[in-house]
Amino acid sequence: MMAGAKNRSVLAAYAVAYIVFLYLPVVLLPLFSFNQSITPSFPLTGFTTDWYLALADEPEMHNALINSLKVAATTSVFATLLGACAARAFTRYKFRAKPAAEGIIMTPLFLPEILIGLSMLVVILWLGFELSLVTVVMGHVLVCLPYCVTVLISSFDGFDVTLEEASTDLGEGALGTLWRVILPIVMPGLISSLIVSFTISLDEFVLAFFLSGDEATLPVYIWGQLRFAAKLPIVMALGSLMLVASIGLLIISEIVRRRGERRLKPSGMDTP
Repeated sequence: MMAGAKNRSVLAAYAVAYIVFLYLPVVLLPLFSFNQSITPSFPLTGFTTDWYLALADEPEMHNALINSLKVAATTSVFATLLGACAARAFTRYKFRAKPAAEGIIMTPLFLPEILIGLSMLVVILWLGFELSLVTVVMGHVLVCLPYCVTVLISSFDGFDVTLEEASTDLGEGALGTLWRVILPIVMPGLISSLIVSFTISLDEFVLAFFLSGDEATLPVYIWGQLRFAAKLPIVMALGSLMLVASIGLLIISEIVRRRGERRLKPSGMDTP
């Protein structure tokens, strides 16, 4: 009993230390964004919202934000579309190359992003394409696709194939079955996939840095502003807003995903 209590105490202490180490910098970012001093240090010199108000006078930041929203929206659509096709194939069919296909799709999760960005940069320039937001979308789709597949597989795994077969028996074609039967059931997973990929693309820096060319996204703009000490408080304010937006989108995504799982599960079974 004493050994078990000691182990639980050690595990609890480890969990607390891990959470503090991981999230303390995240908490400090919005804290310093309200500090009157341009230097992020303690003690705080006073409370101010001037750095947030100053964001309205940054036209370059506005252009970067628009670029990021365009890239994130386009990326989320393409990554979710490709992810839905892959998840459907992995859960519905059995084929010899299935393990290899799954491994290839998941590879970007394990490769360093700087390696992916450098490789794509070399290939794109070799093919003669110019760097633009289009090339950024290509890179972001590659990185977001594994996350989309992971989210969507859980939706397609719970899909009752007999519903699809019943639709076919009643004379509905493939497109009609897809539109009337499959999509309504897996829609929570699709929405969750869209939100997750949008959030990842909005915050992604490394690939955008390599592939954006003259059209900077918001993370690339933030990186450029870090060279100027006077811009640091504004950057922290912008980063705090991005942090809140990202957390909010991920919370919405998780809520949608859990509701979708509850819909797919038989009655009497609770989602953990």
